[in-house]
Amino acid sequence: MENKILLLTDMVNHAPYPMAVYIGDELIIEYANPAMIRAWGKGEDVIGKKYLDVVPEIQKQNIYDQALNAYKTAIPFHAKDKRVDLVNDGVMTEYYFNYSFIPLYDKQGRVYGLMNTGLDVTDLHQAHHQLRLSNERLRMAVDASGMGTYEINLDTKSIKTSENFNKIWEVGEQDPLTNEMLTAKMHPDDLIIREHAFAEGEKTGLINYEIRIKNGTGYRWIKVNAKIITDDFNKPSTIIGITQDIHQQKEFAEELQKQVTASTRELTRSNEDLLHFAHVVSHDLKEPVRKVKIFNGFLLDHTDVPLSEKQQKYAHKIHQSADRMQNIIEGILQYSTLNSSSQTVSRISLYDVMSRIKMDLELIIEEKKAEINIGPLPEIEGAPILIHQLFYNLVQNSLKFSKANLPPQIDITSVESDKEGFVKILVRDNGIGLDPKYVGKIFNAFERLHSKDSYEGNGLGLSLCRKIVIRHQGSINAGGEPGVGADFTIMLPINQPGATL
Repeated sequence: MENKILLLTDMVNHAPYPMAVYIGDELIIEYANPAMIRAWGKGEDVIGKKYLDVVPEIQKQNIYDQALNAYKTAIPFHAKDKRVDLVNDGVMTEYYFNYSFIPLYDKQGRVYGLMNTGLDVTDLHQAHHQLRLSNERLRMAVDASGMGTYEINLDTKSIKTSENFNKIWEVGEQDPLTNEMLTAKMHPDDLIIREHAFAEGEKTGLINYEIRIKNGTGYRWIKVNAKIITDDFNKPSTIIGITQDIHQQKEFAEELQKQVTASTRELTRSNEDLLHFAHVVSHDLKEPVRKVKIFNGFLLDHTDVPLSEKQQKYAHKIHQSADRMQNIIEGILQYSTLNSSSQTVSRISLYDVMSRIKMDLELIIEEKKAEINIGPLPEIEGAPILIHQLFYNLVQNSLKFSKANLPPQIDITSVESDKEGFVKILVRDNGIGLDPKYVGKIFNAFERLHSKDSYEGNGLGLSLCRKIVIRHQGSINAGGEPGVGADFTIMLPINQPGATL
């Protein structure tokens, strides 16, 4: 018997939750385990003292009255998640306890004392409080957004919905909602969309779809996003989700698409008209310009009266202007017709292309004593005519913008590309160079960085280069330094996806 009492005492002393025994109607402390002494925070000298003297702060909280009433009426008192303010180490601190006052009886069946047990649930209370705040914030945010929430118990088929959900679906709050009631409001043509979404949800756990539902006299678009929740056995148990009215967004998107389609159609027609106009005008201008050059030549070579120095100067300027006009017309014709017809794709040796370009430009190369160095170059797929024109324009550009007192040197090499499936070609020269602030402008049509009196051209050469490279699904970039030279980096695919461009 003595061993059993020792065992019981040892268990109570080491219990993690507070326990105490009070005797008589003054509730004298007969016993308090270490957990209770720590909870009171008044030191260990409490045995034999009155309960109210040790923790006087409980009187204003009605806790002492609860204990005394349990002693006098022999009716146990239980409190759950009850706030208890205790002066612990001289500081009033807020706690939350589950506690009880349980009457103790003697052999004659009379109440002689109380057993007080408690469980500190402060952390749990605060966690629940934060959860309630979070849920309330979430509810307010969802309500403010106009979205409706719902929850489906897959076992009972019961459906819980928010006020916004009921407004969107136009269902009554008082009637038990069923899946059949909801599907009856869906547009018949959209039921298959919902079925596919649920089939996908069985694989991914997510259900997302957009459908039309009956609303007033017509239908409105809604969006549904939901998640399937599984139980401990990985069996689907609940579906939680949100519903959002997206009818206005749908109408806006449809109207925007109509406007984009109409604008695209009009832009395409306008571009075609402009290209046609450019082609026709350029073509029709060729003959008048040719005649200006011919008759100006007659004026210089076949006049019976010798021209004065000033007249010869004017005639020479007419000839220069006619040449520039002819260059511009040819450039516009090339630019306007570049995309007008498809080009057959074939295998191209870039080295052979560069060799032919050297032959084409043989006279100007010899005139300027230019040196063109061609390194090993790869083969690619592309339109031969366009690729030839691309590098012809680049080499011609380097020859044109060479320094007056320095023979041009142009290096054309291939370096390893960091982009898989592409080749990188570098074209470098030692000409007048390029200011980095202009690298974004030189590929624009009719963009000139230098005076037309200093350098011939129509302002379309590099713009044509960019169009050709883009048509081949590649890229071109320029760089350089004023007075040092310019360089161009061309990235081209090794293979083309189709038989034509």
